[in-house]
Amino acid sequence: YRFDIGGHRFFSKVTLVNQMWKEVLGSDMIRRPRLSRIYYRRKFFYYPLKAFNALFNLGILETLRCVASYGWARLFPKRPEDDFATWVTNRFGRRLFEIFFQTYTEKVWGIPCTEIQAEWAAQRIKGLSLTTAIKNALFGERAKNKDQVIRTLIDEFDYPRHGPGMMWERTQALVEAAGCRVVFQAPVERIYWREGAVEAVEAGGTVYPCTHLISSMPVRELIEALSPVPSDELLAAARNLHYRDFLTVALVVRKPDLFPDNWIYVHDKDVQLGRIQNFTSWSPEMVPDPSTTSCLGLEYFCFEGDGLWNTPDHDLIELGKRELQTLGLVDPADIVDGAVVRMPKAYPVYDGGYEAAMRQVREFLPRLPNLQLTGRNGMHRYNNQDHSMLTAMLAARNILGARFDLWQINVDQEYHEEGGEITAEEIQKLEASQPLVPQRVKKE
Repeated sequence: YRFDIGGHRFFSKVTLVNQMWKEVLGSDMIRRPRLSRIYYRRKFFYYPLKAFNALFNLGILETLRCVASYGWARLFPKRPEDDFATWVTNRFGRRLFEIFFQTYTEKVWGIPCTEIQAEWAAQRIKGLSLTTAIKNALFGERAKNKDQVIRTLIDEFDYPRHGPGMMWERTQALVEAAGCRVVFQAPVERIYWREGAVEAVEAGGTVYPCTHLISSMPVRELIEALSPVPSDELLAAARNLHYRDFLTVALVVRKPDLFPDNWIYVHDKDVQLGRIQNFTSWSPEMVPDPSTTSCLGLEYFCFEGDGLWNTPDHDLIELGKRELQTLGLVDPADIVDGAVVRMPKAYPVYDGGYEAAMRQVREFLPRLPNLQLTGRNGMHRYNNQDHSMLTAMLAARNILGARFDLWQINVDQEYHEEGGEITAEEIQKLEASQPLVPQRVKKE
């Protein structure tokens, strides 16, 4: 049984990234249908909304209440509109906010919606208004140009037969076949530097001299590993960077075809569970025999070291069984096995001290011009996997003489290669597609 920790759709508007995926996986990259629904009060709501499905599930009375709530919000919007709850309520109404936005958002981030900045909602839900949702529900998506389709409405994506791990196993084989060495189970202990350059990395008890260093490790841990120790101010700034963590409880169920969704958002306050991955729907080859069993990944959002994080695996598996029963999705008697995977630092948090902390880190980095930071944790940026991969690809090209600014993802010069190019226009499209993270409202 194979797990995908977080669920990763392979979809990108950048030619270079798509070419890399196809080059590595070839025919092992398969096209999969996308279906994700909201689970609320033991009913599935399609997302994007489908008019009759939403009306049937909510009931006529609740639908009328939602319409009335929306009308009231449009006639009497709240001011000031500086937090997530107010922004969404003004555009969707209070009842729709509580049903489809509040519970899941607060589970993921551990922050009340009234403390999340409105800018996050304005950009995260950009292009998807109640009017857009209703039009899509009644008439379907009619965009003529693929680039016009709102990212959240895309109904197909590419996916490795055995999940994303397949790509990295294949990449490892290619790298080693080229005569390079890949070292595992070697946590970084020290990064030796002098003014002007990183000189070596100590990992797993071995010191590796280096002429260039690309780091995707969390920024906080990177700064703490520097030797000699940097200034107290820089250390304090790095330690002011925080993260949201999560864990997956994977359960093997003695039943096929539990539901067709790739994942389900759980908008139910009676359970701690936030999202359910259905690995069989991601790819049937994620399980040994999809005609007899399924495998579900139950995602719990938490902070490393809190009560949920420290709960023993056996107890987490039992919690998962109980919550699936509470939701009415699976009979615990049909669950035959389970495993727990903890994922620290899954999401970089944009809290009140984030901007000042990263400003200090970035002011320090020019002192080490042969060090480049890439990826979600490496740059403390909540981005998609295609953006993360692109920063690493451009970092490699910088070593070969290019001049890409990884922080701005601006292209100083077009990069041409066989079969395609990466242009400033493509970079802008990628930037526009990236997810944002909520930021706390700054109190006066």
